[in-house]
Amino acid sequence: MKYLPKSKWKKAGLILLLIFVLIQFYPRPRKNISSVQSSNSIEQLYPIQDSILQVLKAACYDCHSNNTNYPWYSNIQPAAWFLNRHIIEGKAELNFDEFGAYSKRRQQSKLKAIVNQVKDGEMPLTSYKLLHKKARLSGKERSMITKWFMEKYDASRN
Repeated sequence: MKYLPKSKWKKAGLILLLIFVLIQFYPRPRKNISSVQSSNSIEQLYPIQDSILQVLKAACYDCHSNNTNYPWYSNIQPAAWFLNRHIIEGKAELNFDEFGAYSKRRQQSKLKAIVNQVKDGEMPLTSYKLLHKKARLSGKERSMITKWFMEKYDASRN
């Protein structure tokens, strides 16, 4: 196997650096920040203990609400594109700020899905937990969240 001469590696590195610099001028996606509490928020629908709400905000709300706390690297492309896509997909799947606007059936489905995904360790996503220590749920936090959502699911079926 032949290796590229040093000058070719240098040229390839410079081209990659130039591309990286140029994409910084590409417009960044609009930030997901709302200063107004939604009247459709899950917090408006159900009373939530502070301890549970704090865990939800740390582990879930960045991708599943209308208000994201952006990390420092969110202003650097291509990370900004990745984050924006991830937030759009997360909000399309579940948005705690729009939960009250969901149909009763969809609310029940989401409550049950939250229980299953948190219990099984599918949420928060591993890629998110790698960069956000506060999103790493302890066994106690996982149990507390699943219990609370299961109670809401059971109550919604009556």
